[in-house]
Amino acid sequence: MLIKSIEGKIRLASLVSAGSLLASVLISALSLFSAYKQVANARQSVYILDNNVPILVRQTDVQMNRPAEFRAHIDLFHAIFFSLTPDDKYIQYQMKKAMYLIDESGIQQLNNLKERGYFNSILSSSSVLTLETDSIVLDIPRKYFRFYGKLKIDRRSATLLRSLVTEGYLKDIPRSDNNPHGLLITGWKTLENKDLENVQKNSL
Repeated sequence: MLIKSIEGKIRLASLVSAGSLLASVLISALSLFSAYKQVANARQSVYILDNNVPILVRQTDVQMNRPAEFRAHIDLFHAIFFSLTPDDKYIQYQMKKAMYLIDESGIQQLNNLKERGYFNSILSSSSVLTLETDSIVLDIPRKYFRFYGKLKIDRRSATLLRSLVTEGYLKDIPRSDNNPHGLLITGWKTLENKDLENVQKNSL
């Protein structure tokens, strides 16, 4: 009986020890998980100083804001590429900026415009080009876009309004000072560039 009593106590002590060990492991795991979540949440919080007063700024998931960046990148490229003034150095500067945002399809269209004398005609007619974005249609899974806009060409003799429709795709690349959205337009094509109205100016 004494031996059985001792064995029972040993078994009980073993069970208590095993239970305590298991409980310790679970508590440690939960503590580590909780600490990890707190660190992850803290990394999404940034404090900035406003007159020495700390203000909490919350970071958002990059992918949540990506569609807005898609539209901003598309709009930026088209504005740089098409909004021009009759200044040779300014045109060169704008084209250089635009080429950071697009692949070789942009260079091809740029070369085509040069061959057709497009930029020379802007200089010779003292034209001021202003592009207004109407809408940008996105297919997020395919990263496909279609851009709709109106191009106003203000010349000495007339003001011409054209509809502009282009399409292309988007590719993720590392962000840089020249490409803050971290996107590259690929396979860019002009689908429509037709006259909508031509208003003649008085010659007086």
